[in-house]
Amino acid sequence: MLLAGLTLACAESDAQEPLHQEAVSQGQLLPQMPDEIRDTVSRIVILPTAGQSNESITGTYDEETLGLAGGMAKGAGVGTVPVEVGHVPINIPIPIVREIGMLVGGIAGARQRTVQDMRDRMVDDLAKAVDQPLSNIALATDVYWGLRNVATVQPKLFAQTTPIPTDTDAILFVHLDTVTLNVQEDEVIVATSAIARVQKYSDGSTLYRAAAVYEDRDTLKNWARDDYALWRAYGEYARHYIARELTAILYERVAVSHELAPARHESIKPDKKDDWVGKTRSLTPTLAWDFELLGSSDETDGATIAWDMEIFDAQRPVYQAQQIQGTQHTPAVPLEPCKTYRWSVRPTYAKDGVKRNGAWMRKGIAGTPSNGNSGRAISEAHAYVQDFAVLEVDCKAR
Repeated sequence: MLLAGLTLACAESDAQEPLHQEAVSQGQLLPQMPDEIRDTVSRIVILPTAGQSNESITGTYDEETLGLAGGMAKGAGVGTVPVEVGHVPINIPIPIVREIGMLVGGIAGARQRTVQDMRDRMVDDLAKAVDQPLSNIALATDVYWGLRNVATVQPKLFAQTTPIPTDTDAILFVHLDTVTLNVQEDEVIVATSAIARVQKYSDGSTLYRAAAVYEDRDTLKNWARDDYALWRAYGEYARHYIARELTAILYERVAVSHELAPARHESIKPDKKDDWVGKTRSLTPTLAWDFELLGSSDETDGATIAWDMEIFDAQRPVYQAQQIQGTQHTPAVPLEPCKTYRWSVRPTYAKDGVKRNGAWMRKGIAGTPSNGNSGRAISEAHAYVQDFAVLEVDCKAR
């Protein structure tokens, strides 16, 4: 679901083709590419571009604009920047940077300058495409590595000018669409959207489209602190989430509901008010969880269930494990004392040589589960991990 007021800068040549957007509300099953396409498309070439469907990148960025109160930038094209993929030079469109302001009486001068400074920093980062986390190449590369883990898919990552092998089933066009700076009084919301399009190689028809959106928010003061450190961290998490989501939609996700929550273990003391928060005096605590499958599908009936686990500190993932057997796990690497971690698991279903993934364990808000794509305060926790289970390691832990 896109931010209110955000318009995708994507002129589609075929308005009848559906755009499968990411479901933010998880009271319903999340989207996935139909099995009939998954089963017939295995040899894929990934291109970090919008493709040949009149999807154009245009924008509203103008470095001379006064910013929000002085009037929105008007119609300035963003253009392209030359980069190299595999030593082949190509032009990569810079995603849009667009401002949305709910302005009653405008923004005070100092705040306006800070907004403009943040906006300029975002555009400057995006213009450096290759070395920045938010670029088409970086996103396409993450999608490529994600698809390499799918046994039924043979992905290749090509430059736009590289000849496509004749035995290719489809081309997967992956591109960032918008980066939005949304100012709501003292709060700033940054959102990134991306689109993936599966195009049949033999006739150029579009088989499937998917979109993913990732947003986080905080006060303008927090965004600007430490030379906009949160913006750079946001870029890493946004790309990480979007690449995972597109990979899940296209090939990994299984359409089945489940209930998944942390379980008690003697090495962790649960918080009295919140079962999703635990405290430990062990550097190697055992993490446990309860699981109930609420439905069935062809992929899950008779499938072998194993588990993936991830543990994050305040900035990055610090531990990953795959194919865990059973519903508890002791990390093989000791944690650090005096630190707060966030952890989660997801079920994997293996059947007939095909592995599909369920959703990551996340705490719902007011009965509505989170999909990790809409943050509440990035300075406290990134959107992707904010609803993971919390583990506080005591300073005297050993």
